[in-house]
Order: sequence, then C-alpha cells, then structure tokens
Amino acid sequence: MKKLFARKALRDLAEESDHYHFKRVLGPFSLTALGIGAVIGAGIFVLTGLAAKEFAGPSLILSFVLSGLACIFVALCYAEFASMVPLAGSAYTYSYAALGEVFAWIIGWDLILEYSLASSLVAVGWSHYFVKLIGLFGLHIPPWLTNDYWTLSHQLNDAFSQSVPFFFGIPVVFNLPAALIIVIITALLVVGIKESARFNSIVVGIKLAVILLVIFVGWFYVKNENWGNSFSTFAPYGIGGIGTGAAYVFFAYIGFDAVSTTAQEAKNPKRDVPIGIIVSLVLCTILYIAVTAVLTGMIYYKDINIDAPLADAFARYGLVKISFFISVGAVAGLTSVLLVLLLSQSRILWAIARDGLLPERLFAAVHPRFGTPYISTIIVGGCVATTASCFPIEEIAKLVNIGTLLAFCLVAAAIIILRSKDPHHPRAFKCPFVPVIPILGILFCGYMMLRLEFSTWLRLIVWLAVGSVIYAAYGRRHSKLAKKHALMEKQNESLVALDKNYL
Repeated sequence: MKKLFARKALRDLAEESDHYHFKRVLGPFSLTALGIGAVIGAGIFVLTGLAAKEFAGPSLILSFVLSGLACIFVALCYAEFASMVPLAGSAYTYSYAALGEVFAWIIGWDLILEYSLASSLVAVGWSHYFVKLIGLFGLHIPPWLTNDYWTLSHQLNDAFSQSVPFFFGIPVVFNLPAALIIVIITALLVVGIKESARFNSIVVGIKLAVILLVIFVGWFYVKNENWGNSFSTFAPYGIGGIGTGAAYVFFAYIGFDAVSTTAQEAKNPKRDVPIGIIVSLVLCTILYIAVTAVLTGMIYYKDINIDAPLADAFARYGLVKISFFISVGAVAGLTSVLLVLLLSQSRILWAIARDGLLPERLFAAVHPRFGTPYISTIIVGGCVATTASCFPIEEIAKLVNIGTLLAFCLVAAAIIILRSKDPHHPRAFKCPFVPVIPILGILFCGYMMLRLEFSTWLRLIVWLAVGSVIYAAYGRRHSKLAKKHALMEKQNESLVALDKNYL
C-alpha cells in the first residue's frame, strides 16, 4: 500500500523540470495560441449542432456558461500546478505529486483515453467540413469513404448493400479524410514543436477571423422567436437539459489542459503557462457563448444540421460565400485542434514512460535531431486514425467528456491536498480562495458527470479496469519511484545492521 500511494516530492519534480528533454521554444503568445487552437474547434464547428438539437435547445447558451464556469475554476488550479511543476504530463504529473502513484496512473490512463478519443472526434468533424468544402467546387467523395459503418448503415437502411463495395463479404466503409488528416498532422509533429507551433499560430489567426465574421454577420439574421418567448421554450428540455448539454459540450474546453502538457517546451514555464491557460480559456468561453447565441437565433434548434451546423445555417439564408468561409475556417480550425491534441497525447505517454509505468524505450524515446517523442507520436497517430475512420462521432464524444471531467476533479482535489501538505513550496501563481475554488470545480464537474448516460460510465469503468491490469502487470514492477524507495529501504536496513554490529 505504501508503494501504491508513494508520492513524488515537489522538490524532485522541480529538479526534473530543469533537464532539457525537449527544445524550449514556446513563449506566452505561442502557448495562448496552442490553447485557443485546442479549444476553438469541434465545440463551435461540430458539437453545437448536436447538443442544441438533442439536449438543450437554445438554452445551450447556458450550457456553455455552466461548462465555462467549471473550467475556469479548474483552470485556476491547473495554473497553480503549472507554476509549481513545469513538467510535461499535465494532470498525471500533478496527481503523482499530490495523490500518489496509483492515482497518477489512473489519471494518466484516463488522459490517454481522453486525448485519443478527442482527436478521433475532431478528425471526424474535420472530415464532414472538408467534404462540404470540396462539394462547393463540385467535387464529391463516395459516402462509403467519408463515414463509419454504423452511421452509413443507419442513413441508408435497406439501400446499404447496394451502395457500398464488399471485400470477401465484408462491407468496405471507413472515413478516409479523417484518417488522412491525422497521418499528415502526425508527420508534422514528428518533425518538430517549433514548426508545429508556427503552423498552429497561422491557423488560429484564420479561424478567429472566421468566428468573428460568423458573430457579426450572423447577428443580423437572428430571429428572437427561435430563442423562445418563455423559459420553457428557451429551455425545452428543462434544467436537466442544460446540465446534459453542458456535460456533452464540455469536450470543447479541454484545450487549456493541453497547454500544461507542453510546459517543458516553454521558455519561461512558471510565468507563461499560467498566462496561456487562463487567457485562452476566458477568450474562448466568450466566443463559444456568442457563436451559440447566433446559431440558435438563426435556426430553430430542431432544424439545425448536425454535421456542419454553422456552414449550413448561413447556406439556408443564401449566404453561400459566408458558408464557404466558415467551411474554410472550420477545416483550418479543426486542423489546429488535432495538432494540439495529438501533441498533448504523445507528451502524456512520454511522462508516464519516463516514470517507468510504460515501456521507456518505446514511449519516452526522443528523436536525436527533431527533439520530439517520435515513436509515441507515430503510435498515437496510428491508433487515432483507426478510431476516427471506423467509429461514430456521438459515442466518441460521450466517452471523451467523462474522462476529462474525472481528470479535472482529481486536479482540483490535488490542489487542496498540496496546500495542506506542502504549503511553503514556491508558487509563481496561486489559485485564489482555496479551498472554495477547487471545491466549486469538483462540484460543477461532478454534476456534469452525473448527467452522462450509464453506458458512458460503464465504458469508462471497463477502460480503467484494463488500465489496472496493465499497471499491476507492468507499471508496479518497473516504477522508478518504487525502485528508488526500495533502494532507500535496503540502505536503511544496512545502516541498522551496521549499528547493531558496532554495538
């Protein structure tokens, strides 16, 4: 039990952060751009349509407020951790310092699920917008190359067998654009973080311009009756619908967590990472609320298109040029989200492998020239491409959200514990009003977890059970912290034996 709950000392983590495993090239602007790059994307361009139509109606505006508040509470906790422990690994590393190895493994395994499925979801959304964009030029890809099996079979029903090719009796259906974009982004990430950050900053500029265009032009086409004339029409699914909508779109906010995973590539992480986390989150929350208000005001919530809600909304008003720019912005925006999520995933795996809980030669190998964890990046890219090309977007989104919410709850709890256990450790940034802010973060995130379906909880439990088996079979035996403690115990025993002999 001692080994399971062994904690990494903050002093040791601070020493680890001084080692230059990666190239330190990111400043506050690049980190903020990475946060915006990860946050502004699928939430605006993909999930708003489905969440409004199925869960919250026009009151999705309040769902984003609820999610944004929860994230602001947790982001303040993340910012304090990032200023104390400027290491790759995000919530995994923080949990190791505050809660112990077994909790660190749970949250690390959970983050692997979160980032892998989030990348898959974004790739599917990217594919929808890409198909719509090339369609404006008269180019079309067969449906069996742009959908997963379950989605296409549901859409075509009886016509399915006549519309898809078969290979030895097996229907050939997969999302080719989603897989290809992941392969391209993976190659870019292998080449280097500086090149990836520069590319991300350009793309973020494009999508912010498009989002501002959506807000200012779309506002002239808003119809008050689409928002409803009473609370019951504004929130057709009630208070519970607002909570469910918040739990569903919560995925949109995980980008600020991605900023903390790049701490070892920041020039001045103790100052710049908290800036990147807080600025990107506040700016993105405002933009989410504004875009959701415009979308649900332009189109009655039941008529919103799920695959490409914003582009379709403007196309219905005959604004084809605006629809074109939205599709371009969505393709660019979702590309930057993919870049940041895949980057974060490989850094999480690197941090876990560095501690010996996963094979170090495989996941912690850094390219001698590019300075990137290239093997883990390639493995992640291959897994994500497979998931994105074969599974439906709705199920992916639900599983991503519950994993993210669990991670946020543990980070908030860890801040309270460390304030008690190690109050004098230097903190370049302090979360205000502890323990009130962390407790509010836990309550908000916990409420949204309860609003998710039982099947989503069941899948999370299965994933964590698989992780427990891997930890028991490999992680515990190869843990560097456990080996260090075992060596110290042997040294102590030897000293006691010498004392006895001397006496």
